[in-house]
Amino acid sequence: MTENKLKLNSEKTEALLVGTRQKIAFLTVTDLHLDDATVPFSPAVKSLGVFLDSTLSMQTHISFIIKTCFFHLRRIASIRRYLTHDACVKLVVSLIFSRLDYCNSLLAGLPASSIHGIQRVQNAAARLTLRKTKRDHITPLLRSLHWLPVNTRISYKLSTLVVSQRLCSRVPSILPGPVHPALRPSPSFCC
Repeated sequence: MTENKLKLNSEKTEALLVGTRQKIAFLTVTDLHLDDATVPFSPAVKSLGVFLDSTLSMQTHISFIIKTCFFHLRRIASIRRYLTHDACVKLVVSLIFSRLDYCNSLLAGLPASSIHGIQRVQNAAARLTLRKTKRDHITPLLRSLHWLPVNTRISYKLSTLVVSQRLCSRVPSILPGPVHPALRPSPSFCC
């Protein structure tokens, strides 16, 4: 780094050891030495708004999403009686779903127990929007709002990403057969 006239700010730099709990427990390394800076290893680091933990279980990120979303749901609930149905849907979509959908493809393949907390947030948002209680079954509520369950949203996002990359020829083909779009994608679609 010094050859390129760069200096590391150790106060703003985080380092993360990634591995299984057993492998990390055997390591005796506590910090990283780069040039004249020392960076301690953190249990979780934040990059582009996503928390990554040392086992890549995403539990820190999921806990943060749940905490933030329930905070916003409580705030919306305090003014719900003054909102129309459409205004409440717009608030929930902009404040809650923007957080649920941001980088949710990183949650693909996690066990259902990890995704369950995020699904609870979506269920609470649906009940708040439609003014229903916890006793009301959630599936008809989600259908009436046209909201996919969280695990389905993750799968849908991944499948649309693969199809759009295939249509734009940005990556090698990984789909088993040819995809024939009804309309040819515009160049702005493929950026």
